[in-house]
Amino acid sequence: MVQPSRLLKACLALLLLPAVLGAQAGDLRLLDWRPVSQLVVRQTQILQPRFPVIDIHNHLGGRAKADSARQYLEIMDKAGITKCVSLDGRSRGDYFKEHLRNLQAVSRDRFLVFFSPDFSGIDEPDFGAREAKKLEEAVRLGARGLKIFKSLGLTLRDKSGKLVPVDDPRIDPVWAKCAELGIPVMIHVSDPKAFFTAVDRYNERYDELGAHPDWAFCGDEFPSKEEILAQRNRVFARHPGTVFIGAHMGTLPEELHRVGMWLDAYPNFCVDIDARIAELGRQPYTARRFMIRYQDRVMFGTDSPPNVELYRIYYRFLETDDEYFDYSAGLFNQGRWGIYGLYLPDEVLEKIYNRNALKILGMFKGPAGK
Repeated sequence: MVQPSRLLKACLALLLLPAVLGAQAGDLRLLDWRPVSQLVVRQTQILQPRFPVIDIHNHLGGRAKADSARQYLEIMDKAGITKCVSLDGRSRGDYFKEHLRNLQAVSRDRFLVFFSPDFSGIDEPDFGAREAKKLEEAVRLGARGLKIFKSLGLTLRDKSGKLVPVDDPRIDPVWAKCAELGIPVMIHVSDPKAFFTAVDRYNERYDELGAHPDWAFCGDEFPSKEEILAQRNRVFARHPGTVFIGAHMGTLPEELHRVGMWLDAYPNFCVDIDARIAELGRQPYTARRFMIRYQDRVMFGTDSPPNVELYRIYYRFLETDDEYFDYSAGLFNQGRWGIYGLYLPDEVLEKIYNRNALKILGMFKGPAGK
C-alpha cells in the first residue's frame, strides 16, 4: 500500500511538471540556443590547400596600413594564399591612392586592389567620363579591377530621389573602360533571398537579421531582388566585352540552377564563392554538380580579412567529404545548420583555387601608351 505522504508527493510532482517544463522552455531564448550535434562523423583537418590559392574577394581597406598588411602576408603564407584582392580602392576622396600605396609597400605582387567608383556625382553631366578617367588613373597606379557595392540598384539615389538602377546608362562609360583596360568587374548587387523577406518566424536567417537589422530589405522603400538582378543582367548583355565576376555566387546561391542559366547565357559572366559556403554546403550534391559543370567559371574568395582558420574551413569544404560540420570559424553564422564537403576533383580544385583567377587577371591590357 502506498504511504499517503508518498502519494501526496507524487501528485504534487505531476501537477508541477507542466510548470517546470514551461519555465525551462520560456527561459531559453532562440537567440541563445546553441545545440551541440551528437553525430560522430569524420573530421578532416586541412592545414594547406591542395593547390596555391588566390583570394579574389577580400576587404583590407581601413585596416591595411603597412604593419597590418605585413601581418596579412604572414597569414597568407601560413594558409597557402599566393594573392589577395582588396576591393576597397574607393574613388571618393582618392582613397584608392592611399590604399594602393599601403599594400604596394609590402608587396606589389601578393596584394591587388580593385577600384570602386564614386556614385555621389552621378547627376553631373560628365560623371561617366570622369569616373572612367579616374579608373584609368587607378590602373596606371596598379589597380587591376573594378568593384561595385550593393548600394547600386538597392539604396543609392540621385538628386531627384530616384533609385539609381544597375543598368543606368550614365554608368556605361565605366563598364566600357573596363573592357578597354582588360580588367574585370567584381559586382555585388542585391543580397540573400532571406534579406528581402519579412523578418519573422519563417525567416531562416532570423538570427543574422536580428543582429544586423540594417541588412533587411523587405518593404516598399526597396526594389525587389528580382528587379535588381534583371538590371544587372541587362548590363552583362549590353557590355559583352567586359568580364563580370558575380560576387557571392552571383548573389543567388539558393538557386544554383538559375546561376547556371546566367552562365550559359552570358559568356562574360563568372562567379566567386565568397561568404556563401553556408549556402553551398547545405546542398552538397547540387553544389558539387554545379562546380564540376562550371569549373571554368568559379573562383575562390572569402570576403573576410586573412584568417588561417577561416581559410582552412573553406579548404575542408572544397576538398573533403566531411559531413555536417561548423562553417562559422572566423565568420558570422548565416543560418542554423551545418555544411557538407564537396570533395571536388583535383582538376576542378586547381581551377577554382587559382587558374580561373589567373586567366581573368591575365586579360589585363592597361591604359593606351603605358
